[in-house]
Amino acid sequence: MFGNPRLFYAAFVVLTLIIGLALALWAPAWLWLWLILPALAIVGARDLRSRHNVLRNYPVVGHLRYMLEFLRPQVRQYFFESNTSGRPFSREQRDLINARADGGSDTSPFGTRRDVESAGYDFIQHSMSPKSVDKRYARITVGGPQCTVPYDSSRLNISAMSFGSLSGNAVAAMNKGARLGNFAQDTGEGAISPYHREHGGDIIWEIASAYFGCRNKDGSFNPEEFEKKARTEQVKMIEIKISQGAKPGHGGLLPGSKVNKEIAETRQIEVGQDCASPASHPEFDTPTELLEFLDCLRKLCGGKPVGFKLCLGRRSEFMGVCKAMLDTGILPDFITVDGAEGGTGAAPAEFSDFIGTYINDALPFVHNCLVGIGKRDDIVVIASGKVAFGFDMVEKIALGADMCNSARGFMFSVGCIQALRCHTNTCPTGVTTQDPARTKSLVVDDKAERVRNYHDATVQSFLDITGTLGLESPDQLTPEHVFHRLMPGPAQSYAAMHPKVEVGDFLRDVIPKTYAQDWQQADARRF
Repeated sequence: MFGNPRLFYAAFVVLTLIIGLALALWAPAWLWLWLILPALAIVGARDLRSRHNVLRNYPVVGHLRYMLEFLRPQVRQYFFESNTSGRPFSREQRDLINARADGGSDTSPFGTRRDVESAGYDFIQHSMSPKSVDKRYARITVGGPQCTVPYDSSRLNISAMSFGSLSGNAVAAMNKGARLGNFAQDTGEGAISPYHREHGGDIIWEIASAYFGCRNKDGSFNPEEFEKKARTEQVKMIEIKISQGAKPGHGGLLPGSKVNKEIAETRQIEVGQDCASPASHPEFDTPTELLEFLDCLRKLCGGKPVGFKLCLGRRSEFMGVCKAMLDTGILPDFITVDGAEGGTGAAPAEFSDFIGTYINDALPFVHNCLVGIGKRDDIVVIASGKVAFGFDMVEKIALGADMCNSARGFMFSVGCIQALRCHTNTCPTGVTTQDPARTKSLVVDDKAERVRNYHDATVQSFLDITGTLGLESPDQLTPEHVFHRLMPGPAQSYAAMHPKVEVGDFLRDVIPKTYAQDWQQADARRF
């Protein structure tokens, strides 16, 4: 019998039930603790039929393995993780964001903890004649020659995060913080919710492939619904989402456990059902059709800035969009470049890990293409991808952007602790859950101040670092200012790693060798 676990546990269950019954009838109350034995016996009997091999071989005791596995992320984060080893954001990064959000000191003692000689290390070289950069350079005008209502934007705004992925209180806190700090909040693809409207902060309305908030019952685009909402004063810009860094080439996904009545009404979908967006837009299928749809939205919204967001994938396809600009004469007012290192509430792991272009590679390419077709001055480029500090802004703008968006930085400012439960509806801080018991811990007024503080301190850091380079304006930043260590040893500037393109080169058929094949394959009539 002892050689057969099933017979052993069957006998154990019967014996402990008899003992438990006897104790319940005749023993003193304190001996009733022995009733734990029948409970464990029942657990063991169930484990023998479990689908988990460990539990079948080690009934009851095997549960310790799963308990420790459940606790492992927290134990690692709180006890074993170093200040610089955490992913996606290290403790050092999170602590600095929180210090700035609290309005406290962001100074550090005793020198850097980073391995400055390691491969992948980025840095800048300061000037012996640093400058003081005027605060007016903290803002930039978005709106090209075809835009009639340009937007005076901060250089740093809240990146796309949907109501549904975020709780209502998190959305409201960010929007109120944006109003207090005079910057904008991107709605994400989940449409404009009441929480975006509540405090009157500027909104960038993201339109994705499911057209949430401006859709017909069959999921197609509803121009009348779009026009009614897009023309409201609070909406400052319209962003067409082609793809995003965390899951490029994959539609959005909101688990049904998060789709409550409010979310369903905001997105115009059914309560409790998984909310999946198609991977591509039904309204267009070519670069030319993309620009025609963009032009349609600009007319419907009354001439406000309209652009598109993408994670750079096949380079020939982006060049196809550039050719479509030349063919149609239609220009986006801005292009948001989302890096493959971006985050999201829920994404297939392999899409996050292996697909898309890292933003420091994507930005120089997008910038060079726009310069090559002679349209760079008409289009604002926005960088979105793990932007958290002033140095990140300096780096991204030096590599080709004009301004930046940050998502996870602002999540930390409203209380995120990187528990990595965004997709489970069990976020312990109330930031990424729709559980009312959890979201009530996020006090909107308190967190709104932290949002504003974090934004202001980060932008000031950006201006200070720009001045350290001896520059009077961020517009003077170039790839020559940022150095990258490819391997242990001497570093080189990003200018040495990417080709130099002069204005209009592509129109004169002067194409860098590394771009030539992609430019030849690019077609305005197909992706």
